[in-house]
Amino acid sequence: MTNTTLIEQIAREYIERLVLTSEPLNPKWNRENYIFKKKPKWNYMDSCMIRALLKYSEKTNDTRMIAYAVKFVNSYVNKNGDIPTMSAADFNLDNICGGINLIKLYKMIGDERYRLAYEKLYLEQLAKQPRLKCGCYWHKAIYPHQMWLDGAYMALPFLAEYGKINNKSDLISDAVEQLKCIRKIMRDSKSGLYYHGYNETREMNWADKTTGLSSNFWLRSNGWLCAGLADFYEITEDRFCRNMLLDLLEALEACMTEEHMLMQLPAIPDIPGNYPETSGTLLYAYGAIKGYCLGAAEKKSADRGKASLNTVTERYIIHNNGIPVLKNICLMGGLGGTSERDGSAEYYLSERIVENEAKGIAPYLMAASELYSSSISKNTLLPDG
Repeated sequence: MTNTTLIEQIAREYIERLVLTSEPLNPKWNRENYIFKKKPKWNYMDSCMIRALLKYSEKTNDTRMIAYAVKFVNSYVNKNGDIPTMSAADFNLDNICGGINLIKLYKMIGDERYRLAYEKLYLEQLAKQPRLKCGCYWHKAIYPHQMWLDGAYMALPFLAEYGKINNKSDLISDAVEQLKCIRKIMRDSKSGLYYHGYNETREMNWADKTTGLSSNFWLRSNGWLCAGLADFYEITEDRFCRNMLLDLLEALEACMTEEHMLMQLPAIPDIPGNYPETSGTLLYAYGAIKGYCLGAAEKKSADRGKASLNTVTERYIIHNNGIPVLKNICLMGGLGGTSERDGSAEYYLSERIVENEAKGIAPYLMAASELYSSSISKNTLLPDG
């Protein structure tokens, strides 16, 4: 069995045995809800999983995946396009993540609720989202004057797609300008990696008093940026976005272990307690393979992304009762908040490590869907190595 075939097999097993069998209000992949006994609500983890499912359905023409996505989203979005379990006043960029799914489902199904819902995400939240002086969005209302790298994935592809379908080029330009600010402020010129957070007032416990930046490069935040840039380029074909993606791919590849994995703290691999983290590695793999399929990234990046996906498949996935189990997923990571997370290396290495969580499974399916597409295209055939 080739590695490509094994990846497709495991992706199918995830879809058949974990995703399609999950109740929308109690999904098996949402470990945060289970661990912290949270009530079901509109959130980015579930939105990522549905996005991955829709991506895979496009590659395989499996209508069951579309039907499940409809069932899932309809459990959170009513016929008026309202999402009762979220509040636009929270100005939480994570809640925008599902907007791409709403646009895609509206194009596929034509149900008016989806159009009303994505219009409300823009008009009631993004159009009013507080901004830093540089023009970038605040990450959340509860994190004032702060920019987190994750937001580039959560909000900017949606902003660009919304602008595109509504013929509002100024919104696409807005998104590009935000990417330029992210690169200017958050990128480390030496490593090419990006710091997790920026606080323009320098008042947070984690913010450097001179630069306003957090003190470490957290893998998954760089992974979110990598995936977001690939998605953004697909929508806009923007040259600055392409160059930013190429630069980040090169920076991440410079940090890879011999087995093509990336560490939780990629720039300091030998620090005690550091470990190969799968969700961030898979987000990189997705960005690298997709970037190549779009004609944006070089083949060497696609090959390394494929190698990373192979390693995760062969060394970090086991089976339990016929269901794949993906290991080494950092459950969550953040800055400040009620627990006063300080952004130190010790903090990132203290966060809980879990199995089969959406933040790992979704990018696995996303990367597998891109590989599936490339493996059947004569122009983008990738080797198994």
